[in-house]
Amino acid sequence: MTTTRTRTALALLVAVAAALAGCSSAPGGTDAPPGAAEAGGDATAAPQLTGEVVVLAAASLSEVFTQLGERFEQENPGATVTFGFGASSALAQQVRAGAPADLLATANTSTMEQVADLTGTPEVFATNTLQIAVPAGNPGGVTGVEDFADPDRTLALCAAEVPCGSAAAEMFAAAGVVPQPDTYEKDVSATLTKVVLGEVDAAVVYRTDVIAAGDAVEGVDVPEDVDVVNDYPVAVLADAPNPEAAAAFRDLVLSVVGAEALEAAGFVVS
Repeated sequence: MTTTRTRTALALLVAVAAALAGCSSAPGGTDAPPGAAEAGGDATAAPQLTGEVVVLAAASLSEVFTQLGERFEQENPGATVTFGFGASSALAQQVRAGAPADLLATANTSTMEQVADLTGTPEVFATNTLQIAVPAGNPGGVTGVEDFADPDRTLALCAAEVPCGSAAAEMFAAAGVVPQPDTYEKDVSATLTKVVLGEVDAAVVYRTDVIAAGDAVEGVDVPEDVDVVNDYPVAVLADAPNPEAAAAFRDLVLSVVGAEALEAAGFVVS
């Protein structure tokens, strides 16, 4: 009798265990190990960005965009960022000529408008203002905008067709000054180099360029009533070979991280 009761109890235990096992099985009868749902979620995660993304950007963005490019590559090991820095007008010409690029960032909105039919919707990500750059120690004794009318000083300006040149022309017009430059340079980087090398007494560049040059130059402020503010727009090119990576880099520029890097470089981010 005892043996029969024992066998009956064992049978009940086996039945209960089987029922519990059935309840813990995944649909379809396949057992799902702990964490299977979380692991399955990884399969639907966005794929890593890969390939090359070519960014054409104004010369004044060289330092900060290079920093952002390094961060972008760290976050996307399968992607590489290739930069083409130069005068915004020259970059727009490259885009118009069909250069195989993904993203364009210019130092003013009017240059971006020249290729409006070849880009997505531009977004302004920062602003910049002008500043007079002089060699360390200011050997030419330059104190302000009016000194650019002095033919006895050696002076440099950006070419009129590039954003820093057109902004300088607007500034001089507002100040009632007729500048007497000795050289017009192809972009703001070339203009600043003249100051760094001590080849000119002064040049008009962007505030961010003076900051980037460090101790090699000093800055002389432009009066607020004649200063010019340049908006910097960025846009993905319509025929971008790598549009996903281009959009991701644009988003990085527009992000909080991008804003912090830009502000550290001297740009103003609203």
